[in-house]
Amino acid sequence: MNLQSSVLRPLSSVLPSPLDGIRILDLTRVLAGPYCTMLLGDLGADVVKIEAPGRGDDTRHWGPPFVGGESAYYLCVNRNKRSVTVNLKTEAGREIVRRLALQADVLAENFKVGSLAEWGLDYASLSVVNPRLVYLSITGYGQTGPWRDRPGYDLVIQAEGGVMAITGPEDGPPYKVGVAIADITTGMMAAQAVLAALFHRERTGQGQWIDLALYDTHLAWLANVASSHLVTGEPALRYGNAHQSLVPYEVFPTADGYLALGVGNDRQFSRLCDLVGHAEWATDPRFLTNPDRVAHRGDLIPLLQAALRQGSTATWLAALEQADIPAGKVNSVAEALSAPTVAAREMVVEVPHPTAGSVRLVGSPLKFSAAPTTLRRHPPLLGEHTDAVLADMGYPPEYIESLRLAGVI
Repeated sequence: MNLQSSVLRPLSSVLPSPLDGIRILDLTRVLAGPYCTMLLGDLGADVVKIEAPGRGDDTRHWGPPFVGGESAYYLCVNRNKRSVTVNLKTEAGREIVRRLALQADVLAENFKVGSLAEWGLDYASLSVVNPRLVYLSITGYGQTGPWRDRPGYDLVIQAEGGVMAITGPEDGPPYKVGVAIADITTGMMAAQAVLAALFHRERTGQGQWIDLALYDTHLAWLANVASSHLVTGEPALRYGNAHQSLVPYEVFPTADGYLALGVGNDRQFSRLCDLVGHAEWATDPRFLTNPDRVAHRGDLIPLLQAALRQGSTATWLAALEQADIPAGKVNSVAEALSAPTVAAREMVVEVPHPTAGSVRLVGSPLKFSAAPTTLRRHPPLLGEHTDAVLADMGYPPEYIESLRLAGVI
């Protein structure tokens, strides 16, 4: 089976992507929404990104670093899109969006609750003229409930949603995850929801409104930690790099660095004991089964730490791989991006860029055997496609220029 990936290729040389022919009208900015629409763009959708004239998406200004006048932050979630500048505070600007929505399959937005309704750009208004429209709203706390009017920021969601309470050293202050994980997971779930709604439309002919909240998705990915509390009523504890329910399953220091060791069953633990020269640990009543090891982690972990400090990371990793015990070096981001699997699976891609020459981006993780993802467009310059998109809508050049002079685009 030949799996196709997202490396940049001439359009004539690739098979149709899954969402070829689908148009996304993207009124989102910052991270959760743009991540969602980028995923859909990678799948072949035509994404038209609406930005404020003169400034654009907030993340264009989030730096350093910058390359070719664009921030790395903006570049990471805006490939495969066309940028159109529209001043939504003007009626002429709102009319442009209405006309685009008439032609769109999906509209994605992350405005505060009620903002677009004031402009006649909400689902209730647009679905009247385009009943097939899939309308995605992303907010901090959803369209309903007592927190609906609060703004949503990843740091605050991580704090309120519980993950900071279980992240960081066992003794110490709470920590956020190193990337904006509440935003990213919401973007992933948003793309999933849009695909499901499009499938529903194929069967029924009817669009619908998707109400997605950062707080809701954050709770959903707490997974076993949330489940443990719901089952027992006990508070979720912080384990640092260790695991609530598996032992040993954490990061260990070696003679020259750190390795992550993930023992998932008793057979692996027995092989680990042999490997470190302490076969007797596998038959010790304190460590016999995983529940035993969880109960006596305070006894076992110092023993393993002392043993693993006796060898280098590379030596241990070679031995652990030979023994079929899951383990890996704790890499820097640079090391992770230069791993041999990255090139083999085309997970770093390069695309020509009008001001930077070219930019390197993390590629799509979606590998298809028949309908590949494609990297068709660089992350657009602000308003790069305004004239072309408006011309496609039937706006004559002189009218486009009058809109620009009036500050509409």
